[in-house]
Amino acid sequence: MIKPQLTPLAASLPASVPFVGPEAQERQRGQVFTARLGANESTFGPSPKAIAAMRQAASEAWMYGDPESRDLRHALAQHHGIAPENVMIGEGIDGLLGLVVRLYVGAGDAVVTSAGAYPTFNYHVTGFGGQLHMVPYKDDHEDPDALIAKAAEVGAKLIYIANPDNPMGSWHDAARMQAMIDALPAGCMLILDEAYIDLAPGGTAPAIDTAAANVLRMRTFSKAHGLAGARVGYAIGAADVIIGFNKVRNHFGMSRIGQTGALAALQDTSWLAHIRAEVRAARDTIAAIAQDNGLTPLPSATNFVTIDCGKDGAFAKTVLAALIDEGIFVRMPFVAPQDRCIRVSCGTPAQLEAFQAALPKALACAAHGNLG
Repeated sequence: MIKPQLTPLAASLPASVPFVGPEAQERQRGQVFTARLGANESTFGPSPKAIAAMRQAASEAWMYGDPESRDLRHALAQHHGIAPENVMIGEGIDGLLGLVVRLYVGAGDAVVTSAGAYPTFNYHVTGFGGQLHMVPYKDDHEDPDALIAKAAEVGAKLIYIANPDNPMGSWHDAARMQAMIDALPAGCMLILDEAYIDLAPGGTAPAIDTAAANVLRMRTFSKAHGLAGARVGYAIGAADVIIGFNKVRNHFGMSRIGQTGALAALQDTSWLAHIRAEVRAARDTIAAIAQDNGLTPLPSATNFVTIDCGKDGAFAKTVLAALIDEGIFVRMPFVAPQDRCIRVSCGTPAQLEAFQAALPKALACAAHGNLG
């Protein structure tokens, strides 16, 4: 039988995913991880109120979710002091990024990002035939000035930046980000990924300006709210930009359970305060473990700590592999010089104790080159 051929673009792409999931690694190892500290999930879990709401909503799972996510959208609008028309709900930031690229990027269109920044965004750009232009990090921070300069040079339609940043955990203050917004070239939109903003210091996020049609803010319930598996993210932007999502989105992509859980999580402000305290304590613990082993923890405004292993990427990769052999799932940046680091998600005391016990062994393996 003869089937249709892939488009030339699709045929040219590798059949890959941006991240190898911990489940795939567990299947390969034939053993589950003792500590799952690589995906920046909230191991502290979602709000008990969100769990209760989702449990109740499970009995209604025979119905499609509200295609407009009205209740959640209106609650988010009230939370941010904006109109519901300025909010779009989607299947996590990943799903929304794919829609943004689909809307604005055609074959050969220029897009600017940082070398080593979030790979899923790059995956979408490549998948729609866009041309990626990358600038290096500066002092382990994404470089707003270099991103703006490159966008002006290549006529970029989109610039992507995460603040706070993944994978380094670094951040810029609101004034620096507002200066970047003010400097955007004509015809260029800033995609400001604020997945970790709930865990950042005050004064990190610039004021939301829904009159600015050249800025899309991306936020999520996956990190501080502990709902990574529910896949609930949202975009904030000008109404005429937000309405564009309705041209291409999966209108029934949001489950009733996810919508219900996110709404309950948003309303449980005391649980969010609790999680912020847990994350601060875990960051301090990870930093202390790193320092006790002669390593340097980088300042973090996220739910992970990036640790400088003090040598090159090959050494850090060996440390990471040795940690995985010890049952500790962590990740590392992909691009030099940031690849000298490993990245450890905040976890429960038991998980961090397991990391603390495994790290000296992993460093010894890397130092002596006797992994495996």
